[in-house]
Amino acid sequence: MTALKKLLLVACLVSFLGSAATSHAQANATSERVAIMQIGGGWSITNPDYAQRKVQGFSIYGDLDFKRHWGIEGDIHRTSIITPTHIGVDSYLLGPRYVYRRNRWNPYAKVLFGLGRFKYKFDNAPEAAYTYKIYAFGGGLDLYATKRINIRAIDFEYQKWPGYPTNGLTPLVYSFGAAYAF
Repeated sequence: MTALKKLLLVACLVSFLGSAATSHAQANATSERVAIMQIGGGWSITNPDYAQRKVQGFSIYGDLDFKRHWGIEGDIHRTSIITPTHIGVDSYLLGPRYVYRRNRWNPYAKVLFGLGRFKYKFDNAPEAAYTYKIYAFGGGLDLYATKRINIRAIDFEYQKWPGYPTNGLTPLVYSFGAAYAF
């Protein structure tokens, strides 16, 4: 073999092997997604730590997971719809969350900060509402139902309202629902 033929053979082999990396014969792995986002809603039941009966209402939540395990979550709990003792507890929270992805099961933990709105109404008086700075520790379990639908099997928050007179308020909030994933 002449030197020119050997050089041409080596050049062809290098270009063939180099083009294999850039060919698009296979799909990119799904783990290369930049972020995972879901927006959902559900039902919340709150033990307001003020009266002996629980209050209920709806919740709206959104998650943006920008790393495999780390992201942020925002929650709105409007538990002032079913109020047997005329007390409502609404919260508006945002904060970091950690997700442990395991097949269809996604348990998570979160720490949230925001505002809480305490409402009450006596028989002949207008409704009164007061706003406080609050924080919450929580966690839950999301399940993949389909590629785009996630079920929030359970979500729990231990909220702390330190500014509420006299010793603060510590509502417990339980939620469940469904979300659409983008």
